[in-house]
Amino acid sequence: MANPLSLARQDVEFKSEGITCRAWLNYPAVTNNKNVPIVIMAHGFNGTREMRLEQYAQRFNAAGMATLIFDYRHFGASDGYPRQCLIPAREVTDWHSALAYVRTLPNIDKRRIALWGTSFAGGLVVTVAAQDGKVAATVSQCPMLDGLASALEIARYAGVFSLLRVSTHGVFDVARSIVGASAHYIPAAAKQGEVGAMTSADAFDAYLRLVPQNSTHQNQVTARTGLLVPMFRPIRDAAKVKCPALLQICTEDTVAPADAAEKAAKKMPKAEVVRYSVGHFDVYFGDAFERSVSDQLVFLQKHLL
Repeated sequence: MANPLSLARQDVEFKSEGITCRAWLNYPAVTNNKNVPIVIMAHGFNGTREMRLEQYAQRFNAAGMATLIFDYRHFGASDGYPRQCLIPAREVTDWHSALAYVRTLPNIDKRRIALWGTSFAGGLVVTVAAQDGKVAATVSQCPMLDGLASALEIARYAGVFSLLRVSTHGVFDVARSIVGASAHYIPAAAKQGEVGAMTSADAFDAYLRLVPQNSTHQNQVTARTGLLVPMFRPIRDAAKVKCPALLQICTEDTVAPADAAEKAAKKMPKAEVVRYSVGHFDVYFGDAFERSVSDQLVFLQKHLL
């Protein structure tokens, strides 16, 4: 049971299509039996809540907002098999389930709920906000807003053969699932020239840098995911997002192309765009993180507080 009088991190859980998703819930110090806004947060491609998301949540808590950071089914602390299986439609459903859950929490203002997503989740929150129609704001950090554009970017820097190799692994994984065999995996991030979902020059080392020491997180994803991601295109939902939407675009991004985010922003009636001359993974560390989280705070304070 969530306790709005506790300032300690609370372990909570909710169901998404019958599967348990686990989350960290934090209330701010200023609750005092008053309803407060909340920011729902989740990570991007193959990411989990332990991969540097609390550093953002702590800033939001200090500013007077509650936070819920959850793991998608199949990932991290949440249930679901096979493990490390990213299916975009299911993650959209997990976001809706998280929304339904926070709307039942004590001392939460249901009119002041924001969705915060980074990387792949930066696109997921766009789709969820468009479908829900009631959230107060969204934050999309280094967002992946067009899976097809991301696939074409891979073809540009790694060659078409790289895409074909990933697709071949994907077909093999699907075939195994049809006959009830165990899942077939590829690395989520790999070095240039190797098979993997992300193989840009900065992907491998930067992705692993996000994983904390002593973590059980695995750098792998079901190969079928490579067939599904190009078909996930949140840019198609952008015009339906009526709430204020912050898009934080990394202009040197090779994982989530900046052009797709720029096009999506033009479709959003209330988009606020901030650009950073950094790569996809830089915003989690150092000065780039400070700039990013500061801009997020300004945006969220304006629209939630």
